[in-house]
Amino acid sequence: MRRLRTFMAWPAEKKRLMLEALVYLAWARIMKLLPFSRLAPSLGRPMKETANVHDLMQERSIRRISEAVRVMSRHTFWESQCLVQALAAKKMLERRHMDSTLYLGTARDERGNLIAHAWLRSGPIYVTGAGERHRFTTVAAFGTDHSNRKD
Repeated sequence: MRRLRTFMAWPAEKKRLMLEALVYLAWARIMKLLPFSRLAPSLGRPMKETANVHDLMQERSIRRISEAVRVMSRHTFWESQCLVQALAAKKMLERRHMDSTLYLGTARDERGNLIAHAWLRSGPIYVTGAGERHRFTTVAAFGTDHSNRKD
């Protein structure tokens, strides 16, 4: 009940963004069920990185999207880990015609098992998955450049 009261106290704009994040987290979870060969074409241009700069006017939106995805991913009843978060945030950025690069990486855990991670960058800002990305070797990058639509 406390969470609902907190949510209702937020400004309308923040509530809309949080609900949008929830919808895209659900969509991303469904997309994650697809074979990677079917999912990959929707991720952007393979092995293309977008610019490491952005319009300063976009920074506020990028940071709000990052927060919305992070907050709402903690409140889903489905798994909303790194890839789901990256897909959701990517879609939210695309709606706003903002560039992004989705990265996939691999590493070994303490027992030697192969593990994977996904993270998303828009300009110089890591929108999702930033904290863990340094542990992983990038094996794929998918860029979506809205300033030069060739993807």
